Amino acid sequence: MTAPRTESYGSRPIKRRRTKKDVQALRDAAYRLLEDGYPMTVRQVFYQLSNRGLVAKTEGAYKATVIRLLGLMRREGQIPFGWIADSTRWMRKPRSYDSMEEALRGTVQCYRQDRWSNQDAYVEVWCEKEAMAGVLYEITEPWDVPLMVTRGYPSLSFLYEAAQSVLAKGKPAWVYYLGDHDPTGLDITRAVEEGLREFAPGADIGFERLAVTHEQIELWDLPTRPTKVKGNAHAKYWRGGDSVELDAIPVEQLRELLTLAVERHVDRQALAAMLAEEKEQRELGTRFASAMARNRRKGGGK
Repeated sequence: MTAPRTESYGSRPIKRRRTKKDVQALRDAAYRLLEDGYPMTVRQVFYQLSNRGLVAKTEGAYKATVIRLLGLMRREGQIPFGWIADSTRWMRKPRSYDSMEEALRGTVQCYRQDRWSNQDAYVEVWCEKEAMAGVLYEITEPWDVPLMVTRGYPSLSFLYEAAQSVLAKGKPAWVYYLGDHDPTGLDITRAVEEGLREFAPGADIGFERLAVTHEQIELWDLPTRPTKVKGNAHAKYWRGGDSVELDAIPVEQLRELLTLAVERHVDRQALAAMLAEEKEQRELGTRFASAMARNRRKGGGK
């Protein structure tokens, strides 16, 4: 967090440590960024801080300054842990309840109908980076849109199962892909599209790389990094220039981009009818759970 900053004196760089005032300014900026746009990945915070000239745009600053800073701020209670997205670590455990009544109430609370069952199209969002899943899920979850995380190149099994799911819908499908703008990231996009079309040859699939694009890099002046071409088998297809990570897109712009893409396929009238039916079924479930509770109390059960 107090890593040295570099200044120049003649031709020799001079390093100095951040002052307490510098550190506090960095903390305040990180807090404001997260307060306005949480959840964010640590790398997203790093890019926004570097855009503001508060940290150097280097891996050293990312690891020694931003990672450490956000760790301290969470441990000290300055920012909630939930403000930082990390979908790369998770636990598996079957859902369990203390009673049938509790299970029923839990079902009523989380019950929702398939938002796309009465729509004319079906939508999926695919993402190359697992660390970004927590950020994107904030947009896909309300719309009941599947979020498919490839973690680099997807396996054939993953592509096959996803393609069969699209095929089973029996309606036009739109797939929106988000990934890094670099030789490998662009080739993963190709692999996903070709795999879906190969394993669902009869499906009507519209495929669009939603981010990161050349146009977005220029329009939003996104922070870049040198492109690694040596030893990269896909560099021969590269158009040249620096690379840009998906994390470099500011959260609000990313959310707006994805929301607009999903909403263009939503029939609002059909959605309203579904939500009304969903509400009725929830109320029915609540009444049934209450009746079960009354019967249990009369019988002296737990």
